[in-house]
Amino acid sequence: MSLRRRFQLGLSGLILVVCLGVVGYMTIEGWSFFDALYMSVVTLSTVGFEEVHDLSTAGRAFSIFLIVTGTGVMLYTLTTVVQYLLEGHLVSIWGRRRMKERISKLKDHVILCGYGLVGREVARVFRSEGTPFVVIEKEPAVVALAAEHEYLCLEGNATSDDMLVEAGIQRARALVTALGSDADNVYVTLSARQMRSDLFIVARAVTEESEPKLRRAGANRTMSPYSIGGRRLAMLTLRPVVVDFVDTTMRGRGGEDLILENVRLTAGSPVAGATVQDSKQLCQGATILAVQKRNGNLLTNPPAQTVLEIGDQLVVIGTRDQLRGLEGSV
Repeated sequence: MSLRRRFQLGLSGLILVVCLGVVGYMTIEGWSFFDALYMSVVTLSTVGFEEVHDLSTAGRAFSIFLIVTGTGVMLYTLTTVVQYLLEGHLVSIWGRRRMKERISKLKDHVILCGYGLVGREVARVFRSEGTPFVVIEKEPAVVALAAEHEYLCLEGNATSDDMLVEAGIQRARALVTALGSDADNVYVTLSARQMRSDLFIVARAVTEESEPKLRRAGANRTMSPYSIGGRRLAMLTLRPVVVDFVDTTMRGRGGEDLILENVRLTAGSPVAGATVQDSKQLCQGATILAVQKRNGNLLTNPPAQTVLEIGDQLVVIGTRDQLRGLEGSV
């Protein structure tokens, strides 16, 4: 039997015994409700106060019965209450300690600030992509929800530098701030940028006016859920097949599904130094849709003779098998 169930049974038994005592004294001695209740509590608590009124022989016999049965129930209930509170507290402490230990071992993870409606969708995608991440949320009920979803989470204010440090910002690959306030998102962005000049930061903009402020604060990318949601609704109306294709390539997980991938070229990449035309054979048939050069220029549908250099970022489409060699070099 669970501890919670034992606590419920003990409390119910205690209430039942008190009610039995009240009814017994009122019936046997003819006392008022309050006198009977007072006498029942005094008897069960064993404090030793004098009787409210003189007891008859039947009343004394009933008191003996109440002491024998009621005191045991009361001790059982009190013991269960103490055990319930103590074990629940210890489990909570132990759970938080284990959570912090797991977070301290993370590396190249993403810090997700906020677990509202937007944050939950971000977390869902991270999990589906196998990306390690940790959530920072200040509302206890929302933290419990994140823990229920089996996500690594910390309870606290994401605008605090200490919380960012505890989330492992020095070891993180990126930070997503999806709080419900533009001011909070700007503050988190400023703090994170000050702590890590090379950190990739994506910030949610509640209003369009806040996007320039977030970029000035240090966000690499900004996103307005309302703007993107409206644009997506329009595209679903005007170009539904295009949206379906993009969704399929973005979510494909099997070896035969086409996948859109963002790849940064490193020294070990097989296409480093090759042209776009030659890379198709090196990538086993994958197609390079765009190249972002190190200076930030984005080449869509790049010319066949464009040379791919270390540090360039490629937008590639292909199957998982076609991209495996390219991804394995990153």
